[in-house]
Amino acid sequence: MVEIREVLRAWLEGAGFRTVGERAGVDRKTARRYVQAAEAAGLVRDAGPDAVTDELVGAVVAAVRPSRPNGHGPAWEALAGHEEQIRAWVTGTGMGKAGRSLTLVKVHELLARQGCQVPYRTLHRFATERCGYRVKTTTVRVADGEPGMECQIDFAYMGTITDAETGRDRKVHALTYTQTLAAVIAGCEMAWAFFGGVFKVLIPDNMKPVVTAAEPVNPRFSTGWLDYAAHAGFATDAARVRTPTDYFEESVIPSRRHHPFAPPGFARSYSG
Repeated sequence: MVEIREVLRAWLEGAGFRTVGERAGVDRKTARRYVQAAEAAGLVRDAGPDAVTDELVGAVVAAVRPSRPNGHGPAWEALAGHEEQIRAWVTGTGMGKAGRSLTLVKVHELLARQGCQVPYRTLHRFATERCGYRVKTTTVRVADGEPGMECQIDFAYMGTITDAETGRDRKVHALTYTQTLAAVIAGCEMAWAFFGGVFKVLIPDNMKPVVTAAEPVNPRFSTGWLDYAAHAGFATDAARVRTPTDYFEESVIPSRRHHPFAPPGFARSYSG
C-alpha cells in the first residue's frame, strides 16, 4: 500500500512513469499498472494529493492484486506440482553429481525446460519454506563469559594503506601487516597492553603461524607459539575448521575448552 500511495502521489505531481517508479522503488510497468487501476477507480491527473485516500488505495490493491484464498498465487501453485522434484534437487538427492545439491538458479532453469515458468523470487520462497532449501540452524543465545577468560584472534583483510616508512601501499590485516609468528605475537602484545592483562585462553582460527595441523580435538601448535604461550601464561584452544558458530556456542556449551592446564586465577598484569 505504501508503494501504491507513493506512485500515485508522484504521478499527480506530473512525473513520468520511469521517475514515478524510481521514487517508489518499483519498475516502470508496475507504476503504470497502479496508475491505470487508480484511473479506472476515478482518479484524474489534476486531482491533487488529497485525492489519494485509503479508499482509492484499497481499490487499486484489489485491482492489481486479486484475492488469493490460500495466500499464494498461480506461480506458487505451479511449483506445488513439482515439490518432490525440487526437494530432491536442492537437498542433493536429485540430478547433482555424486549426490550434490543443485543451485537454485539451476533448478529454475530445469523447471523452465519442463514448462514451469515462475519468478525466481517465488521459487526461492517455495524452496525455502517447503523443500528444505538452506534450512536455518537453531540460534544459540550467547552468554557473557567471565572477564579476562577468552580472547579470539584471527586475520581479516582490510584493504591497503600507505606504509609511513617505505611510502608504498601495503595489504593490511586487522591483526597485522603480515601473517607471521612474529607479527601475531606483536599483535597479541599490543592487545595485552590495551586490555591491561593477558587472557587465560586464546582461541586462534587455525592461522598457520599458530596451528601447524588443524584437528578437532588435538590440534598441533607451532613450537614458537607454544614458547610464547608458556611465557605469557595463557592456554591455546584452536577453533574447529569451518565451524564459526563455535565462537558463540562455546560460551554456553561445556567442551574441551575447559583446560586442565589453563593457568590459575585471572589474567596477569601486562609487564611490557
